[in-house]
Amino acid sequence: MNSTEDVFADELKKRTEEAQAVIERFLPKAEGPAATVIEAMNYSVEAGGKRLRPVFLMEVAKMYGAEKALYEPFMAALEMIHTYSLIHDDLPAMDNDHYRRGRLTTWAVYGDGMAVIAGDGLLNYAFETAAGAFDACHDLERMRRCAKALQVLGRNAGIYGMVGGQCADLVSEKAASPVSEDTLLFIHRNKTAALIDSGLVIGAVLAGAPEEDIRKLHQIAEEIGLAFQIRDDILDVSGSQETLGKSIGKDAAEGKATYVSMHGLDAASKEVSRLTKSALLTFDGLGRTDPFLRDLLEALVTRTK
Repeated sequence: MNSTEDVFADELKKRTEEAQAVIERFLPKAEGPAATVIEAMNYSVEAGGKRLRPVFLMEVAKMYGAEKALYEPFMAALEMIHTYSLIHDDLPAMDNDHYRRGRLTTWAVYGDGMAVIAGDGLLNYAFETAAGAFDACHDLERMRRCAKALQVLGRNAGIYGMVGGQCADLVSEKAASPVSEDTLLFIHRNKTAALIDSGLVIGAVLAGAPEEDIRKLHQIAEEIGLAFQIRDDILDVSGSQETLGKSIGKDAAEGKATYVSMHGLDAASKEVSRLTKSALLTFDGLGRTDPFLRDLLEALVTRTK
């Protein structure tokens, strides 16, 4: 690793640890009659991970000058929503995965029933947490920004975002005809890119960034989200369970359509590179800049886990 890569790795570690500390601060205490479900919720969040989405949110918020009291609740909420989706994805009725982030999945430890309500609990607690930002809104303008940020969070998590993408994914698995590329890209844009959109857009919304920059951040999120998912599909073919911390090769074994299965590894790698270059070009046209965030976007092209 050269010195530039060392510096980036150190900075990423600092940002990840900062995001982790924020997330932990907002987790509920496992006590009372609902202690078991809270324990299962916290088990899932505390399993670790890249914390990519809250790091995106934090970096963009800092880049445009948003206040901590406004953006930190949204950081925690976004990771809670992401984690709830993983809990439900891993269930026997969905992907039937036993390992996530290097350890047993939530349902494998607590049972599938408790895992379902742990996911439900995280989704609801996420919006309770995000709404806490209103406590720091001391004027109408801040309240408007928080309300808009909640709309972005809710839409991207719901039927016009992640849930809609998951629905299309399930329907396509049962369809008699092969999945079209348009359907596959719809799934990726909604199931994966939507929460990345929340990460890149909400911080700017809370800071009152120019509408033109917010529009560009939406575009960057879509391209990076697609690149991230295609890279994930590449790693499912070429990665290792030890490195990734989760089961690999399942998509191919189950005959699931991916960008790799449609176009091959070489074409998929080129598409990841094309999407990321386009996103970086748009990023360079923003009214503010953040060298670390730019490096992070670029690093997604070559990630190994």
